[in-house]
Amino acid sequence: MLKKVINPILFLPLALFINSLEVLSTEKKDFIDKILEEKSNTPFINYQEIGKIILNNEELKSLHNLVTSASFNLSSQIAKRYPSIDFQANGLPKYVSGKKYSSNSQTLKTSQFTANPSININWDLIDPLRGSEITIAKENLKIAENNYEIKKKDLIQEARQRYHTYQKSYQDIKNKKFTLDLSITSLNNAKAKLDAGIGTKFEVLEAEAQLSRDKQSLNEKKIEHEINKISLKEILNIKEDLEINKEQNLIGFWNHKLNKNIYEGLDKNLSLQNLLLQKSIKRNQANSFLSQNKPKIYISNTFSTTFSKGDSLSTSIDSKKSGSNYTNTVSLNFSWSLFNGGQNKNSFKSKIADAEAEEYAFKNLKNVLKTNITKAYLNLKLNEEKIISTLKEIESSKESLRLSRLRYDVGISTLKDVLLRQSDLSNAKSKNINALYNYNLNLDELERLTFLEISKNCMDNNNNEIKEKQSICNNSI
Repeated sequence: MLKKVINPILFLPLALFINSLEVLSTEKKDFIDKILEEKSNTPFINYQEIGKIILNNEELKSLHNLVTSASFNLSSQIAKRYPSIDFQANGLPKYVSGKKYSSNSQTLKTSQFTANPSININWDLIDPLRGSEITIAKENLKIAENNYEIKKKDLIQEARQRYHTYQKSYQDIKNKKFTLDLSITSLNNAKAKLDAGIGTKFEVLEAEAQLSRDKQSLNEKKIEHEINKISLKEILNIKEDLEINKEQNLIGFWNHKLNKNIYEGLDKNLSLQNLLLQKSIKRNQANSFLSQNKPKIYISNTFSTTFSKGDSLSTSIDSKKSGSNYTNTVSLNFSWSLFNGGQNKNSFKSKIADAEAEEYAFKNLKNVLKTNITKAYLNLKLNEEKIISTLKEIESSKESLRLSRLRYDVGISTLKDVLLRQSDLSNAKSKNINALYNYNLNLDELERLTFLEISKNCMDNNNNEIKEKQSICNNSI
């Protein structure tokens, strides 16, 4: 009785199909290799902690010193309200010796130690410049404080952007390694078909070329990953290695309407406040030039005394002779600069023109901020839609790749079609990664521009929680 021999080629489609399913399931695995794994003893940087860590930034420390300098300058200007006391001593002590000869009189000698201390007290009762100088110092201090806050918020936003970029690079590597594994499977399938006599050398070469491109792309993403880490460490002023949360999720939701965004952003913007302060400073400087032509009234008190030991202009020196005297003078003083050729008047007009320039700068910045807030808000809504659409695209691409592999396994499709579907899936994943990345950047930008808070709950226009299936709200935070 003849035994039936089953051709092993008949099992090839089944083997290829099982291999395809195994590769598609590898998406759930962690593809970050050991090169990118952080050491267990490195500090873990949480997204919420960036605001505290950024205080260690060197540029921010420099601005903090400028705030301190402006504070001391204000104290210096305020001190002008109080009396000033000066101590002066002409010779402490002073020794005078000499002779005075005259043919008509006796020769006189001098040998004497003297000391002449004096104390001067001045108090400006009316100083036209003092009020403007104190006001300018206060406004300069406020500007320095605002500049510090502006830079701090800018650095926080920049650090968060670098954090998101570094986080995104993990996902890019994961996606590229997933694609690389698909290409390895495609190459193995092409070689298996060639060995079985039902494939072509051209398909093997095509699969090898795709595998080479995927390896190169993966290496590029690894380099970008290391550069992103260096950039994040630089802005956080961290010398050692660091570790972050590798998962890419939504950091929150934006439940504020556009009109509220614009109103809050313009009302609380510190750069706009600085322009108003600069305008006020220019006007106070202009008034100070006019004040120089106003009278100044001050009280002065001078107490002077003289102590002496020895003799002066005497025929015989008595070294034990001593004496002292004192005087105290109190006066009300008045000074008034009447004319200086129009210098102060022209300087006044110059500062008024500068103040008007600050007004135009204020209006221009206001328009720029409105535009930036609107663009960030609209881009956020656009990226919300992209996140949802790319998720659908990923599911569709997965199914297309699965069907394409089945068609290829049974010989009714080509490897070229499989590679195209494989590329479509990789691109869909990349689009979703970019959409999540840009969405989080838009949230950080809106928070920076409007001073409003990112919410952890997803609400509609009526402050009701959204529970629709096809919604951005279903993405985990």
